[in-house]
Formats: sequence, C-alpha cells, structure tokens
Amino acid sequence: MNFSKSILTLTLASLLFVSCKEKTNETILDSASETNVLKVKKEIASTNLQTASFTIEGMTCAIGCAKTIQEELNGLDGVQKAAVDFEKNSATISFDKTIITTKNITTVVEATGNGKTYKVSNMKP
Repeated sequence: MNFSKSILTLTLASLLFVSCKEKTNETILDSASETNVLKVKKEIASTNLQTASFTIEGMTCAIGCAKTIQEELNGLDGVQKAAVDFEKNSATISFDKTIITTKNITTVVEATGNGKTYKVSNMKP
C-alpha cells in the first residue's frame, strides 16, 4: 500500500511539474509577442499642437503616483508628450487639440488609481 501511494504521489508531482512548465513557456511567449507590438504615435501638425499645465493634488510618491499618471497620459491618442513633476505637484502635456481636450485630460488623471485620489486644478491651456 505504501508503494502504491509513493507511485501515485510521484506521478502527481511529475504532472504538476510538467503542467507548470508549459504554462511558464506560454507566458513567456505571450510576453514576447506583446513586446513586438510597437505603438506608433501619429505626428501632430504644429497648428493643432496645444500645451497645457495643471496642478495634481493627492500624489503621495514619485514612482507610484506621478509615474503612473504620466504613463496614463502618454498612452492617450493625440498626446505628444506628458511630464508629471511630483515635487511641484504639477503636470505639463503637449497634445493634439483636435483629438483630445483638457476636459478629457482632467477625466483621465482623476480616474487614475481608484478614481478618488487625484484632483486636477489650475488648468492653463
């Protein structure tokens, strides 16, 4: 009886090891294929380029808050460049005014995180 329990345990351990290894390979392949997809930003005509600066209240750290907001803004269609300064609690963004508005920018910043943490004020287009 002990021998059959040992065989069963060994078999289950082998299956678990093999199945986990296959999932790891799938994850690696998925990550590799995601990295190959490059997001190409469209060139913004100088007549449509607008810059806005604003204050962000509620940031508590440079990496978790400021960097997350900056990545969210840079990921928007129509945004040429966004920079968030944690020390000054401010952000500056260059964007295509025909694609995105300052109201859209405010909505994205305030929705980042749990939707209650960040507040935008002093928007200066």
